[in-house]
Amino acid sequence: MSTPQYKRTHDCGSLRKTDIDKKINLSGWVNRRRDHGGLIFIDLRDRYGVVQLVFDPKISETLHKEASKLRSEWVVSVSGTVSHRGENLINPKLATGEIEVNVESLNIISVAKTPPFSICDDTIDVHEELRLKHRYLDIRRGSIIHNLEIRHKALHVIRNFLNSHSFLEVSTPILAKSTPEGARDYLVPSRIYPGNFYALPQSPQIFKQLLMVSGVDRYYQVAPCFRDEDLRSDRQPEFTQIDIEASFLGSEDIYSLCETMLTKIFKECLDIDISTPFPRMTHNECMERYGTDKPDLRFQMPLVRLDDIIEASNFDLLKDYLQNNGCVKAICVKNGADFSRREIDEFISFVSPFNLRGLAWMKKTQEGFSSNIVKFFSVDLLQKLEKRMKAENNDLILIAAEKDTIVNQGMDHLRRHIAKKQGLIDKSSYRFLWVTNFPMFSKDETTNELKAEHHPFTQPNHEDIPLLETNPLQVRSLAYDLVVNGYELAGGSQRIHDQDIQEKVFNALKLEPKDIDEKFGFFIEALKYGTPPHLGIAFGLDRLIMLLCKTENIRDVIAFPKTQKASDLMMQAPSEPLKGHLAELKIKSEATEIHWN
Repeated sequence: MSTPQYKRTHDCGSLRKTDIDKKINLSGWVNRRRDHGGLIFIDLRDRYGVVQLVFDPKISETLHKEASKLRSEWVVSVSGTVSHRGENLINPKLATGEIEVNVESLNIISVAKTPPFSICDDTIDVHEELRLKHRYLDIRRGSIIHNLEIRHKALHVIRNFLNSHSFLEVSTPILAKSTPEGARDYLVPSRIYPGNFYALPQSPQIFKQLLMVSGVDRYYQVAPCFRDEDLRSDRQPEFTQIDIEASFLGSEDIYSLCETMLTKIFKECLDIDISTPFPRMTHNECMERYGTDKPDLRFQMPLVRLDDIIEASNFDLLKDYLQNNGCVKAICVKNGADFSRREIDEFISFVSPFNLRGLAWMKKTQEGFSSNIVKFFSVDLLQKLEKRMKAENNDLILIAAEKDTIVNQGMDHLRRHIAKKQGLIDKSSYRFLWVTNFPMFSKDETTNELKAEHHPFTQPNHEDIPLLETNPLQVRSLAYDLVVNGYELAGGSQRIHDQDIQEKVFNALKLEPKDIDEKFGFFIEALKYGTPPHLGIAFGLDRLIMLLCKTENIRDVIAFPKTQKASDLMMQAPSEPLKGHLAELKIKSEATEIHWN
C-alpha cells in the first residue's frame, strides 16, 4: 500500500536550524499567501505552529502557478527541503522563524470558501455569537486549541495522581432518576414506559455513595453533569466534574489529597508553585468578613461590622435599620479619598440592583473625617471608627445598612468592583481557601420551608446533632468548599452513614416516609447493609481550566459550549423533534418555535 500524499514527517511548529537540508513532508492550512516579485511565500499552519513555505519559479514554474491559486484555509500537503532564511530575514515571533521550506511538490487536498472571520489572527475581536456559530473555525484560530491542550494536560495529571493513590475510575449512569440536588433536572422521556422520564445527573452523588457501600473504597470519575439553571460566564448547562469519594478517611485527608493534587496540576500545566496548606475559614467568618462564601483574597478590603458604633451615634437613618433586625457594615478603600463625588454616586448606583438603597461615606484627611454625616458622631466615636476600619489619611469609608443578606451581597460585589477599578487584583496570583462548617439547612425564600443547604446526605457537625430536633437552622454541617480567586473550585462533605442521623435529618426537612421512599428509597435501603464512613469532593473541571487559562469565560475552555441562553448556535439546538418522534413517546407539545438567525 502506498503512503498517502498527506502523510507528515513533521508538524508545522517543530522545524528548527538543526533540520536544515532535511527532506520533509508537511500538511496543514494556508494561513497567509504573500507574492514578492517572482517568489511566493505561504505560511502553513497546523495546531502546532506556523512555518514559511517558498515557491520559486526558477525551481518549478508549474509549482509556482499552483501556489498562486492558493487561498486562506485551503488544506495542502507539501514536500521540500529545509533551508536557512538568512540573518536579515529571521522572524523572532515564530518558533520556526529561522528556517523556511523550499517546496518541491504540492498537493491541494481541499479548497475553502472565505471564512466569516479572520482565522490567521485570533487577536481580532469577533462577536461571540458568530464565533459560536462557526465554533470549528473559532477553534482553528489557535487560542481555544491552547486551552484544550491545557485541559488535556490537567486531566492527565489528575488521572495519574488519583491512580497512584489507589482510586478506581468508575463510570456511572447518565440516564437515572431525578433526585434533589438544588437545581432543575434535564428530563429524558422513556419510549418503553410512556409518561415516565429519566433525569440526566446533576452529579453522580447517589451512585458514588452506593459505590462506597459496594466496597469500592476509593472512586473517581471525570463525570459529565447537567443542570437546567440560569447561566452566567462561569456556568454551562452541561459541565464536567472531577468526582472523588473515599471510605475510612477524614476531612483532613481530603484536604491534603486535594492540595497535593493541585500543586501537581499547577506545576505541570503552568510551572507555578502554589503554597500549601491552604488557609481555612468557617462559613460564618467568611460571610461576616467578605459577604460571600467564595471571597477573592487577592486583595484586602474586608467588610467590618459597625452596629455598636452606629447604635451609639445620632445617625437615626442607619439606627432604624438596626432596630428592624438589620446590620451596618463598611469597607475601607485605601487611597479612595481621591474618588470624586460623581464616582461615589456611581458606587451608590452600582449597589442599587442588590437592593441596597444607598451608601453613607466619609473621607479620612489630615484634618480628620470629612463628610456630611460626620456631625452624627462624637469625637470618641470617630476615633473608634478610625481604629476599627484601620483608616489612614486619604482613605474612603463606604457604609451600608440593610438586612444581613442584602448588605453582604451588595458590599461583596462593590468590594470586587472597586478592586478592579483601582487595579488591586494581581492576576498572576492564585489564592486558595477552604471554607468549612457550612450551615446544614436554610429556609426556602418561596415556601419558607427548611431545605438542605447541600443535600440531605451531608453529615451534621457532631456537636450540633442534638439541635436537629430543636433548632435545625443552627446546625452546622461537615461540608467544605475550596475557593480560589473568588470562584468555587470544589465542594464536598462527610456523608451520613448512620441510619438514625439520616432519619433525624429527614424529620428536620419534614419529609414524609412516602416522599423518602419515592425519591431515594433504593438508596436508604442500601444504607441498611453496612455503610462505611465516607466522604468526597467534586471539582468543577471547566472552572479549574478557566483559572489555569486565565480567562473569565468558561466557554473558552470547552470545545463546543452553549450560549448564556443554553442554546447551541452551531447545531441550532434545542430544536423540534423529528416528525413522529413525540407521538412515539406519547408526548404532546405546546412548544414555541425557535427562529435561528
